[in-house]
Amino acid sequence: MSLERLLNKRSGNSCELCGAEDHLQVYTLQPAQKPEESNSLCACKTCVKQIENPDTMDANHWRCLNDSMWSEHKPVQISAWRLLNRLKSEGWPQDLLEMMYLDEDDLKFAKALGDGEDDENKLVHRDVNGVVLKAGDSVVLIKDLKVKGSSMVAKQGTAVRRISLDQDNEEYIEGKVDGINIVIITKYVKKI
Repeated sequence: MSLERLLNKRSGNSCELCGAEDHLQVYTLQPAQKPEESNSLCACKTCVKQIENPDTMDANHWRCLNDSMWSEHKPVQISAWRLLNRLKSEGWPQDLLEMMYLDEDDLKFAKALGDGEDDENKLVHRDVNGVVLKAGDSVVLIKDLKVKGSSMVAKQGTAVRRISLDQDNEEYIEGKVDGINIVIITKYVKKI
């Protein structure tokens, strides 16, 4: 059974976050690389758009998290935790966060994108122009880069899709170039 059919069956053909029944798709939580039932959920187009573009978040849309945070499925719980943290300034999400419980491994995965960290401790990855980079973004190399440990040279203008962020150093990101996963210094990339 395909992952999409499995998630549609699990969710009853509705968004596992807001309950909408239209424009459903598989959404895989970052920084997971391979979509699986354990790291994916069935989400509507509206929810995915707001998850991927935090600037477009409508706090009232996310009042649905009051119900979905209690889902028995880990990807739904983790998504709810991340979204509630992003909305903390609204006031009401803080009460819900205090009721939530994630085990240690799930909490570590939930925090992998920097959600839930105090702003002063949060690493912010920025490209050459100072634009904030997020996991899953696409960037383009602004100069030729020699890849350490190989004879490969990543050429200027090469697009790197679905980057992941180094959680210990804001100057490093990871991405695939010609099928090889490499570490790239942020001052040599520009967000697409």
